Amino acid sequence: MQIQAGDLLNEINFPSDLKKLGKEKLYQVCEELRQYIIDSVSVYGGHFGASLGVVELSVALHYVFNTPYDQLVWDVGHQAYGHKILTGRRSRFQTNRKYNGICGFPTRSESEYDTFGVGHSSTSISAALGMAVAAKLKGEKDRQTIAVIGDGALTAGLAYEGLNNAGVSGTNLLIILNDNCMSIDPNVGAMKEYLTDITMSHTWNKTREEVWKILGKVGGTSLQNQFSKIEASLKGAVSKSSNLFEALNIRYFGPVDGNNIDRLVPMLEDLKNIPGPKLLHIITTKGKGYDKAEKDQTKWHAPGLFNKTTGEIMKKVYDKPSPPKYQDVFGNTIVELAENNLKIVGITPAMPSGSSLNMMMKAMPDRAFDVGIAEQHAVTFAAGLATQGLIPFCNIYSSFMQRAYDQVIHDVVLQKLHVVFCLDRGGLVGEDGATHQGEFDLAYMRILPNLIVSAPMNEEELRNLMFTAQLEKNNFPFSIRYPRGEGVMVDWKKPFAEIKIGKGRLIAEGEDVCILSIGHPGNFVVEAMKQLKNDEIFAAHYDMRFVKPIDSEILHHVFSNFKKIITVEDGVIQGGFGSAVLEFMNEHHYSASIKMLGIPDKFVEHGSPKEQYFECGFDADAIADAVKEMVKDKVVVNVK
Repeated sequence: MQIQAGDLLNEINFPSDLKKLGKEKLYQVCEELRQYIIDSVSVYGGHFGASLGVVELSVALHYVFNTPYDQLVWDVGHQAYGHKILTGRRSRFQTNRKYNGICGFPTRSESEYDTFGVGHSSTSISAALGMAVAAKLKGEKDRQTIAVIGDGALTAGLAYEGLNNAGVSGTNLLIILNDNCMSIDPNVGAMKEYLTDITMSHTWNKTREEVWKILGKVGGTSLQNQFSKIEASLKGAVSKSSNLFEALNIRYFGPVDGNNIDRLVPMLEDLKNIPGPKLLHIITTKGKGYDKAEKDQTKWHAPGLFNKTTGEIMKKVYDKPSPPKYQDVFGNTIVELAENNLKIVGITPAMPSGSSLNMMMKAMPDRAFDVGIAEQHAVTFAAGLATQGLIPFCNIYSSFMQRAYDQVIHDVVLQKLHVVFCLDRGGLVGEDGATHQGEFDLAYMRILPNLIVSAPMNEEELRNLMFTAQLEKNNFPFSIRYPRGEGVMVDWKKPFAEIKIGKGRLIAEGEDVCILSIGHPGNFVVEAMKQLKNDEIFAAHYDMRFVKPIDSEILHHVFSNFKKIITVEDGVIQGGFGSAVLEFMNEHHYSASIKMLGIPDKFVEHGSPKEQYFECGFDADAIADAVKEMVKDKVVVNVK
C-alpha cells in the first residue's frame, strides 16, 4: 500500500523544493507532513509521538538552514521521521524499519542529510560541537551547526559534558532543546523541574503572548520580529545569574511554542545571524495532532499498527493462551521477591514501561527508582545502595549498558558489591536495528572478575535466576540477560527454586553430536532436534545457563564423549559463549571439532528477529543444517 502525500508535500522531495514555497504555505506543509506520518505509521508501524511533536521544527529547520551543508544532528533519532520524509526518502518511507529498508533512526550511510548516527540518546551536543569546531578550523564561517536534543535526552551526563565544553568553544553552535516533558515515559529529575520553572514561573512569560498578538495586529510580522530580538536581549540581561545555560556562557532564547511554525521560522532566521553558542528552548507536545497520542504519550510512543480513525491498536489474536514477554516476567517477579525481601530495590534509567519495572513502582514506589536516561548514574547509584546492605536490581537494556561499562567495572565488580544486573533486550531486538542490538553483553560481561554471568532459556529460569541472585549467600555481582519479546512458557509462574551457580542442565541425550546453548536460543535447538530425529540424527543438548562460571562438570563430560560439538548463542561469536567453550577445551587439552553459531563479526541491521536469526545463521533450520553437515559421513537409512 502506497501512502498518498498531500498536494504540497507531494512536490517536496528535498529541502530545495521546500524553500521554493512562500512562508504562508508552511502551515499547510506541516499539516500534510503530520498526516503523512500518521498514515504511514498506522499502516507500517514505527515510532509515533516523538516525530509528530517536531513536525513544525523539522519544516522550519530545513526551510531556514542550508542543509546538508549546514549540519543538523537529531537527538534522539526517533524524532526524525519528518526530517527523513523531507530529505529524499518519502518514496521509500513505507520500508522504514523493515528488512533491507530505511533505518528508523538517522544513519550516515543512508543519506548526506543524516550527519550523525543517533540511535541512542544525548550524543547530539558533543557531536555537533565537534562539527562546529571542524567548520571553524576549516574557515567555513558561513556554515551553521544545529543540535536538536529532546525526548528526555538532557537527563544524561554526556549532554552536560557537551554543554560545558560548548560554552567556551566560541563556535557557531545552535542547540535546540525540544522540551516535551517526555522520554518514553514522563521525564524525571531536577532538570525537568528546572525547565518547567523556566517555562511557567517567569512573569515575562505571562504577558508575552498578549504582546505578540497586539504587535501582530498593529505592525504585522516586522514589529513581531523586533519584539523577539528585544525579548531575547532583555531575558539575557536579567536572567544570567539564575539561568543554567547562560551561566555556562551559552546564550538562552525562549521558551517558544515549538508547534507554531509562524514563530519558529523568524526565530531561527534571527538566531542564524547571532554568533557563538546559543540555545533555543522550544515547548512541544509529543503526539501533536493526534488526540489519543497527546493524551497517552507513553502508550503512543511506538504503538504498532493501529486504525487511525478509531485509534484501535492492532494486537495479535491467539487461539490459545500465549507466553508472556520476558520483561513482564521480570516485572512480576521482582515485585514478588521484594514483598518477601525488604532489602530489594529496583532501578531503571528511563525505561519503567519498557522494562516493566513500572509494576514495582506502582506496588512499592519508595523502593523503585527511575533515574532518567543516565545509565552510568544508575549503576553507581546501585553500587552505593549495595554498600549499605540493600540488594539493587538494576534493569538496563543490553545495548544501553554499554554506556555504563566503566561503572560496572570500577564501582561494582571491583568492589564485589551485591548488585543484580538484569539486562533486557539481550541479543537481536528486531526493527530498532544496529544501534539497539544487545549482541555484545555476553562477551563484555564474561571477561570481568567477580561477576556471575547468566542467561535463562525460558521464563521459569529467569524467575529462578532472579530468586537465586537475591539470596544472602550469593552476595556478589550477578548478571542475568534475557531477550526482547515473548518467551515459550504459558505456565511459568511456579514456586521459586534455587539454581546452583555455574550449573547447566541436560535437555536431551544423544550420541552423534553435542549442542551447547546459552539463553533463549536453546529453544531453537529444541525445534531443530525435531527435524533431526526425522533423519535419525540424535544430538545431545545442554542448556548451560551460565557463561561464567561455566559448568566444568558438563564440559568435561562432553569433551570426553563427543568429538563433534556445536555452540549456540544470541550474541557475538568473537569473545562470547562459544569462545568460553574453546578456552576450556584448550586449557584442559581436549580435542574436538567445534562449530560456533551466533552473531558474526558485523553490525546487524533492522528487520524482524526471525529475519535476523536467519541472516546470522542460528535459527532452528540453520542449527539443523549445521548438525547435518557435521555428521554428513553418518549413513542414514530411512525405513518406510
